Amino acid sequence: MSEIYTVIVVILGILAVSGLFVGVTNDAVNFLNSAIGSKAASMRTILLVASVGIIIGVVTSSGMMEVARSGMFNPGLFTFHEVMILYLGVMFANIILLDLYNSLGLPTSTTVSLIFCLLGSAIAVSIFKISGDESLSIASLGSFINTSRAMGIVSAILLSVVIAFTCGTISMYISRTIFSFRYATMLRRLGAFWCGASLTAIIYFALFKGLKTLLAGHPMILWINDNLLLALFGCWVVCSLVLWFVQLFKVNILRITILSGTFALALAFAGNDLVNFIGVPVAAFDSYRIATAAGDQTMLMGALNENIPANMLILLLAGGIMLVTLWTSKKAMHVSQTELKLASQDEDASQGSSSVFSRTIVRAAMQISNAAQYITPAWLRARIERRFEFEDIEHSGAPFDMIRATVNLTTSALLIALATSLKLPLSTTYVCFMVAMGSSLADRAWGRESAVYRISGVITVVMGWFVTALGGFIIAFIVGLILIYGGTIAFIIVTVLCTYMLIRSNFSKKKEEQAEEQAQSETTDDVIRSLREEVAHTMIRATKIYDRTLLATMRENRGELLAMVKEANTLFYQSRDRKYTLMPTLKRLQNVDIYAAHYYVQVVDFLNEVTKALLHIARPAFDHIDNCHEGFSTEETRDLMAINDEVEMINRRITTMLVKGDFSEIETVLVMRDGLFERIAEVMLSELSRIDSSKTNTRASMLYLTILSETKNMVLQSRNLLKSQQYFLQHHNEQQPTTWIK
Repeated sequence: MSEIYTVIVVILGILAVSGLFVGVTNDAVNFLNSAIGSKAASMRTILLVASVGIIIGVVTSSGMMEVARSGMFNPGLFTFHEVMILYLGVMFANIILLDLYNSLGLPTSTTVSLIFCLLGSAIAVSIFKISGDESLSIASLGSFINTSRAMGIVSAILLSVVIAFTCGTISMYISRTIFSFRYATMLRRLGAFWCGASLTAIIYFALFKGLKTLLAGHPMILWINDNLLLALFGCWVVCSLVLWFVQLFKVNILRITILSGTFALALAFAGNDLVNFIGVPVAAFDSYRIATAAGDQTMLMGALNENIPANMLILLLAGGIMLVTLWTSKKAMHVSQTELKLASQDEDASQGSSSVFSRTIVRAAMQISNAAQYITPAWLRARIERRFEFEDIEHSGAPFDMIRATVNLTTSALLIALATSLKLPLSTTYVCFMVAMGSSLADRAWGRESAVYRISGVITVVMGWFVTALGGFIIAFIVGLILIYGGTIAFIIVTVLCTYMLIRSNFSKKKEEQAEEQAQSETTDDVIRSLREEVAHTMIRATKIYDRTLLATMRENRGELLAMVKEANTLFYQSRDRKYTLMPTLKRLQNVDIYAAHYYVQVVDFLNEVTKALLHIARPAFDHIDNCHEGFSTEETRDLMAINDEVEMINRRITTMLVKGDFSEIETVLVMRDGLFERIAEVMLSELSRIDSSKTNTRASMLYLTILSETKNMVLQSRNLLKSQQYFLQHHNEQQPTTWIK
C-alpha cells in the first residue's frame, strides 16, 4: 500500500476536525438563536443545554454515515484509489465553501454542501473512468451516480422556504393575537396549555428526528406511528398538567419550553448532521482499512455498500470537538447575528441596501394591508392593533421576546418532525431560518422603516442557499478533476492552496472581530478621534480623486476615469454607510455627552455631502468620454487647471488643520474659499459667453458647468466640516450647543 494514501487519510482527518469547527460555526445558529435572541437564559445555561443535546445526538448518529459511503455514487464501480481521490476532493471543496459562507455571515445548509460536493467530485472521477475505458461512454454516467438524491435536495429547498415561512407567519400571528406583547395575564390563564402543545411538538420532533436511529423499530415508536393523534393528544395533556403544576411555583414555563426546544434541535443537529462534517473522512478511513486488509489498492470498493458501524471512539471525539467549538467560536456568533438582525424588533437593527424586488414586495404588501383594513370592521381592527402594540415587559434588551422564541422553536420542530415521518427531505437550516423570518414579519418587526432592507437580507440568504448547491458542485468537480488527472503534484499544490485559504480566512476574521469589539467599547473621545482620522483620510483621497478626474477628462483617458468613478463610488458609499448607521454610535455618545452626538451628526452629514459632490463630478466626466464626446477647449482646460490648483491648496490646509487640531488658519481658508467662489463665478460667466457666441461644444459646456457647480459645493461642505470641528473643540467643555453655519 502506497504511503500517499496514509497521508491522504491523515489530511482527511485534519480536514474532519476543521469541518467540525466550520460546520458547528455555521449550524449553531439553528438551535441557539431562539434562546439567544429571547435571552431565555444565560449564555452558559443555553450552551449547557445544547451541549447535552449534542452529546446524545452524536452517539446515535452512526447509521447516518452511509450517506457519505454510498448515498451519491455507486462505490462498487470505483477503485480504492478513485474513491480516496473522490473523498479528498469533497473535503477540500466542502471546507472552502462553508468557510466562505461563514466569513460572509450567511447561514447555509451543510447537507446541501455535502450532497453537491459528493456529486461534483463523483462526476469528475466518473469522467476520468469513462475517458480511460473505450467500452464506456458518457451515457454510462448514470450507472456511477445517484442523481435522485440530489434532485430531492433541490426540491426540498423550494419546499422548505415556502412552507416554513408561511407556517412561521401564521403561527406567530395567531400566538401574538392571543397573548399580545403584554402577555403576563394570558400566560397565567392559557400558558400551560399553549406551552404544553409546544412541548408536545418538541418531544415529537426529538423522537422522530433526533433519536430516530436509536429508536428505530422500538415498539413504542411503532405504536406512536400507528396511533399518532392519540399519542400526541396524550402527550399534550400530560405536558400541560406538568407545566400547570410548575407554574404554580412562579416558574417561567416559557423558559422551560425554549430550553427544551434548544435541546431537541441540538440533538437532531448532532444526530443527523454529523455525517456532513465527518462522514467523508470516516468513509475514507473505512476504505483505507478495507484496502489495507486486502493488500490491493486497485480493488473495487463495493464493501462500502454494506452497513459498517461507525467507530464510537471517533463519534465521541467528534462530539468533544463540537462542544469545544460551540463554547469558544466567535464566528458562530457572527453567523447568528445575521438572523438576529433580520428578526430583531428594533427598527435600527437592520441595515443594508434594498432591491427592486424587495421594494415591490413591500409596496404590494402595503396595498394588500390597506385593502384588508378597508373591509375589516373598525372595532375589530382596533382590537387587533392593540394586540400588536410593542411593549418590552421582559426588560431584557433582547431582539425579541420569549413568545416569539417559543413559536420559532415549536414551528421548526413540528415541521421537521412531520417531514421526517413523511420521508420528505426538508433542510433544518432552511426551516429554522425561514420560520424565524416569517414570525418576525407577523410580529411586525418589519416596519416600514426597515422592511425593504430586511427582505433584501432574506433574499440574499435564500439565494445563497441556491448558490451553495451550484458552488459546491462546481468547486468539487474542478478540484476532483485536478486531483484525479494531476496526481501527486496536483495533490500537493491543492493541499497547500487550501491550507493557505483557510488560515487567511480565519486570521482575517479575527481582525474583523477585534475591530468590531473595539468599536463596541469606544468612548466619546475614541469616537471623535477615529472620526477625525477618517475625515482627514477622506479629504486626502477626495483631493487625489478630484485632481486625477480633471486631468483624465482633459486628456480624454477613459480607463483612468473609470478607475476614478470606482474610487469615488467606494468613498461615497463608505460615507453613506456611516451616515445611515448613526443610531448605535449616537446612543453611546448621548449617554456621555449630547453635544458630542450633535457634532457627530454634523460632521458625518458634511462628509457625505463632500463625497456625493465628488461622485457627481466623476460620473458625468466618465460618461462624457465613454460616449466619445468632444473634449474641453483650450480656454476651458486652462480655467479648470487653475481652479484645480486652488482646490488642492484649500483641501491641503483643511486636512492639515484636521490632523493637527490647530485651527489658527481657518480664516485664511475662508478667504481662499471666497476667492475660489469668485473665480468659479468668473469662469462660469466666460463659459456662458462662449456658449452665447457658439464658440464651444454644448455637451462639453454642460459637463464643464457641472464640474464647476459640484466643485463649489464640495469646497463649501469641506469648509463647513472644518468649522464644525473647530466649534466643537471650543465649546465642548462649556456643554453648549452652537449654531454657526454661514
